[in-house]
Amino acid sequence: MSESTPYDAPVLVAVRALGAQQGQVVSRPQLYALGVTRWQVSGEARARRWQLVGDQSVCLHHGPVEEVGHQWAAVFQGGPRACLDGASALLAGGLQRFTVERVRVSVPRGARVRRTKGYDIRQTRRWSAGDLAPSGIPRTTPAVAALRGALWAATDRQATYLLTIAVQQGLASPEQIGHELLRIRRDRRRSLLHTVVNDLLDGARALGELDVVRELRRRGLPAPSRQVLRRDAKNRYYLDLYWPDHRLVVEVDGIHHAWAENVVGDALRQNSFVLAGDVVLRLPLLGMRLEPDDFFAQVEEGLRLGGWQRAAA
Repeated sequence: MSESTPYDAPVLVAVRALGAQQGQVVSRPQLYALGVTRWQVSGEARARRWQLVGDQSVCLHHGPVEEVGHQWAAVFQGGPRACLDGASALLAGGLQRFTVERVRVSVPRGARVRRTKGYDIRQTRRWSAGDLAPSGIPRTTPAVAALRGALWAATDRQATYLLTIAVQQGLASPEQIGHELLRIRRDRRRSLLHTVVNDLLDGARALGELDVVRELRRRGLPAPSRQVLRRDAKNRYYLDLYWPDHRLVVEVDGIHHAWAENVVGDALRQNSFVLAGDVVLRLPLLGMRLEPDDFFAQVEEGLRLGGWQRAAA
C-alpha cells in the first residue's frame, strides 16, 4: 500500500490509528474490514514495510515488536474468544517485576486452537466470559489472572511470589483472590494457595504464630512466650514470640509488613528491641512457607547465642 496513492490514504490513516492502540499490531480481519486487501498485505510484507506475526496478525513496521504488540498478536492467534490469562493478563494490566517466557492465552474447551511456537494458547475448562476485564485487550480480571497464574506456575515458590506481588502492587485484593479461590474445587496446589491467601489477608495472625510455635516444638526448640507487652520511652509494643531467658525476639510478619506505610513503624519497633539488648529475628509467613529450614535454623542459632543448649539424646 503506497502513502502517495489518494485512494489508499484514508485507509492507511485508519490502519495507523488502530495500530496505535494495539502496539502497532493489527489482525488480518481488522485490516480486511478497513479495506486492505490480502494482496496489499502481502505486498507490504514483501517490501519490508510491514511484517507478519503468526498467521493472523500484521505488525505495521519491520522493527522489534513491542510487548503489547505480542500480547495482541497472541489474542488474535487464539481466535475470537481468546483472552490473555494468568501472569500474561497481569502483565497487560500493569504488573511489574515479573516476566513470562511466552504469552499465555486461554480459549474455551472445544475451540479451534491455532498452534504457534511464539505463544502459549491453550483450551481451559475454566474459561468464562464473566471473567473478562471490561475494557482494553481481552484478558481475565486481575484476581482471576493472579489465581490462575499461581495454579499454572512452574513451582510453589513462583506461585506464592505471583500472588504476593499482585496484592502488593494493588492489582487485586486478597479478598478478591480469596473469592476466586473458592471456585477452585480440585487442584494439586489448592491447599497451598489457601494458606498463602490466608497469609495475605493477615486475618489469622494468631494462627500464623501458632503454626510457628508448633513447628518449634516439632524441631525440639523451646516454646516462647507470646504477645508479651514491652514499653519504651514513647510507645508500647507487643512481642510476637519472646524467649526472655535468651533475649531472643521473633517477629512473625504478615504481608502488610512489606508495605511502605509500615516500614518506618517496624524499623522503630525493631530498633527499640535491639537497644534493649535483644536479638531480633523476623520470620515472614511467606518465608515460613518457602524456606522453613533456613529460618528455623536462624531461630536455633539465636537461642544458642542466648545460652540455650539442646538436651543430649
